[in-house]
This record gives sequence, structure tokens and C-alpha cells, in this order.
Amino acid sequence: MATSPPYPTRPGEASGGTLGHAHWWQRPWVRYGALITLLTLSGLVILALVREQTGTQGFLVGLGLAVLPVPLLMAAFRWLDRVEPGPWRNLLFSFAWGACAAALIAIVANSFATQWIATATADPTGADTLGATVIAPVVEESAKAAAVLLVFLFRRRDFTGILDGVVIAGVTATGFAFTENILYLGTAFGTDQVTGDSGIASVTAATFFVRIVMSPFAHPLFTVLTGIGFGIAALSTDRQRVRRVLLPLCGLLLAMGMHALWNGSTTLGQYGFIAVYAAFMVPAFGLLTWLVVWTRQRELRTVRAELPAYAVAGWLTPAEPFALGSMRARRLARQYARRYGGKPAARAVAQYEAYATSLAFLRHRGRLGRAGADFVTRERELLLELWHRRGAARPALDHAARLTAPPVPVAPAPWPVHGAYGHPPYGHPAHGSPPYGHPYPAYGPDARHF
Repeated sequence: MATSPPYPTRPGEASGGTLGHAHWWQRPWVRYGALITLLTLSGLVILALVREQTGTQGFLVGLGLAVLPVPLLMAAFRWLDRVEPGPWRNLLFSFAWGACAAALIAIVANSFATQWIATATADPTGADTLGATVIAPVVEESAKAAAVLLVFLFRRRDFTGILDGVVIAGVTATGFAFTENILYLGTAFGTDQVTGDSGIASVTAATFFVRIVMSPFAHPLFTVLTGIGFGIAALSTDRQRVRRVLLPLCGLLLAMGMHALWNGSTTLGQYGFIAVYAAFMVPAFGLLTWLVVWTRQRELRTVRAELPAYAVAGWLTPAEPFALGSMRARRLARQYARRYGGKPAARAVAQYEAYATSLAFLRHRGRLGRAGADFVTRERELLLELWHRRGAARPALDHAARLTAPPVPVAPAPWPVHGAYGHPPYGHPAHGSPPYGHPYPAYGPDARHF
């Protein structure tokens, strides 16, 4: 078994020598290029299909109306992800997959299945109903779940808990709903053009009210159930393989069931839609909203509970664990850094907050026996990332802590300051100072220049 290098690599970088011997198809630029090509081709094809069904004018009207809820939904999911913000590339991939690849799969598969059922049963009306209530939920939720699965498998370091699953699934579903809304609204506009209807009584107005005003959260709500399953699986250990497989499948099945109930509400009579909306959709939305907000607060409590060990070891100032565990204090720290150091300082503080949060979660998983074999290397990487940004972050976080809480007294920790695998956190006096021969010993762990 290969030993770890004496000095940590940067997050996301391969260790020396491995990349040079990789096959050409294993190189990152090849994978990224293939993925971008796939999404681009999917986008062009779905654009042509939607435009063919709606016409150019209907497409433009549908596009203008469908884009309205997207910024609100994206902002909501980004807000949920503020504790440990994931990379923007993951969100861009998720949205593009939902809007292009998943939408293309859904349009092709749903159309094929509905036509096949109509031909086999000679009942076009029944085929449409069966396609909407059975085929569409299975196809669409599976297509959207593929994005969550890809991030879970290939961006495992960024996928550490329930909120990550919720955000990735929600952004994917937002992209899918965006494309679907263009199709429905554009088709409705074309119908109004043929019938001459306009104004509040038009099909376009009715479609806009149902899809954009009343239920912009419908697709995200369904797919978030899949994301929660993957998020809980991410909290499991590598030895719990059955749980890591069954939980995402259970979430996917729940998403399909909720989607089928929603699509089938139109077959339940005149008030079926309202009944399903009031009895199932609104309570489910409220319950999931409570769950993700509670999970976010729980993550902040984890930050406050795990980081004091690194403060005692000298890696953080005594006030930092509290400040890093408060969203208000984090915001004040970024504002302070921007005011006195400009955008680069604010960016450094934001990165410091993200790395510190990742460090707290890593230590928490290690104490529970859920950390991987790279725990030591990853902890070292995160600590060094914090060390490089301490100049901008420490004054800002100390300022935020003074504004949001009384001074934190410096006292020995009431628990052993040992890492999850029996070693003290890097930089503890037992290891000597400064850590890794850093060229700034005046700010070493044992210094008193906080």
C-alpha cells in the first residue's frame, strides 16, 4: 500500500506520478470535454424539439415566462448550501443536466412509451392518462436522479450529507422544470393563437398560474426525496453497502410515487387537483422545508462542537469556533473583510469559512467511524488551507465574534484533544512548531499573537 506524501497536495489535485501514467481517457480534460459535449448536444436537440412543438414565437414566450421562478429557486437552494458551499461547477452541471439531458430523455422516452401504449391498446386517451401517471414519473425521476448519482460517485468529497443531496437534486429538478415549462407555456400560447383567446381567460394564463405561481416547487419537491436518500447514504460507512444502495432507491421510489400522485390528480374529478395540492403537496413542502432548515442548524452546531479542539491546538483563535458556527457572524466577517481589504479579502474569508466547515464535518465523521482512509491527508490539507488564509480571516472572524457574542474565555478543553484516529490535530504542541516548517513562525500554533 502506497504511503502518503510528506506534504499535502492541494484539494482536488492528484498526487505526484499518478496522472502521468493514466490512460488518455482517464485524464480530467477528456472527461470534462466528453461531459460538456454530451450536455451541449442534448441542449441543441432539446432546443430543436421544443421549438418544433411550440413554434418560434411560442418558444420565446415560453422561455420568457419559464425563466421567472428559476432565480428564486436557485437562490433558495444556494441559501441552504451556505453552511458548506459546494463548488459552482456542481450546480452548473446539475442545472444543465436537468434542463438538457434529463429533459431530452423524458421527451423521447415519454413520447415513445405513450405511442406504443396507444398502438397496443387502440385507446389514445387511456394511453395519455397512463403515460402521465405511470410512465412519466418513472422516466423523469430516473433521468433527474442520474445527475445526483453522478455527483455522488465522482464528486464524493463535495457530497457529504443531506443538504448536499437536497441542493444537487433541487437544482437538477429546477433545470428540468425550466425546460418543461417552456414546452407547456409555448404550447399553450400556440393554442391561444389558434383559438384567439387572450387575457386572463387564456390557456397561457391558466398554465402560467398552475405551473409558475402555484407549483414552481413541484419538480424540486419530488427529486429532493431522491437527494435525501443519497444524502443519508453519504453519511453511512463504506461497510454499510446495503444501506448505501437501498436508501437512494427508497428516495427514488418516493419521488416517483409523489410525482405520480401529482400527475394523476387531474383524473380525480373537478377538484382532484386542489385536493391533492392541499392534502399532500403543501404539507410535504412544509415538512421538507422544516427538515432542511433543521439539518442546516444541526450542521452549524456540529461546527461549534468540533472546531474547539483545533482552537486549543492553536490552529484557530478561541473565538473562531463560535463565529464559524453562526451564519450572522460569518456574514459580518465577510463584510468586515470587504470593507477593509476589498474583494480579495472577502473571498479569502469565505474560503476560510468553507474549509473550516469541511474540517469540522471531517472530524465529526472521523469520531463516528465514517471517515475514509484519507482522513489524515484530508485533515492536513484543510488545516493548511486555513493557515494560508489566516491573515485575512482571523481579524474578520474575531470582529464578528465580538459583535455577536460575549468574549470566549481561553480555557483548556474538557475533552482529550485527540483526532478521530488517535492522533492529536496537526500543529498541537506535541508535534512542535511551526507546522510543516511554515515560514511564518510568529504565527505558529504556540504563538500568542492572536
